[in-house]
Amino acid sequence: MNNDKMKWTDIGVVAFMYIVCGVFYYKAVHLNEEIQSYPKFTIILLFGLTTLYLLQILLAAKKNGVESGVDKVFKGFQPAQFFVSLAAVVAYVLLINFLGFYLATALFLIGLLLYLKVPYLHTAIAVAVILALVYFAFARFLGVKLPKGLIFKLLR
Repeated sequence: MNNDKMKWTDIGVVAFMYIVCGVFYYKAVHLNEEIQSYPKFTIILLFGLTTLYLLQILLAAKKNGVESGVDKVFKGFQPAQFFVSLAAVVAYVLLINFLGFYLATALFLIGLLLYLKVPYLHTAIAVAVILALVYFAFARFLGVKLPKGLIFKLLR
């Protein structure tokens, strides 16, 4: 562990992660019994890692003190980039139902990465790898049915 001071913003991250764990655990227990094990395992793992992080930052606070951290978190903040990215995420969530998961994800990634000035080759590789990972991990290995989209349902 480095000799940095604990930042109050770290406590915010920990609180947010505990809320995420709680919400997802609540949702997981309402799934069918036969498919609860993987989500529960993942949530418990995330809860454990968050708790380890909390212990690490509390030890840093005891050893080195506490600072705000806000100045470091928002250093170099670009509001236009943030709000365009946020709008892209909202549009992505809305488009999943119409275009389907794979097409909406590909368009979202391509659009956002190009907006962030990621080189074309890196964008193409990232999109291909992410879509392949999602397909093999969720659709093939776990058998998760991802949204097909209204457009593809209407074309049938």
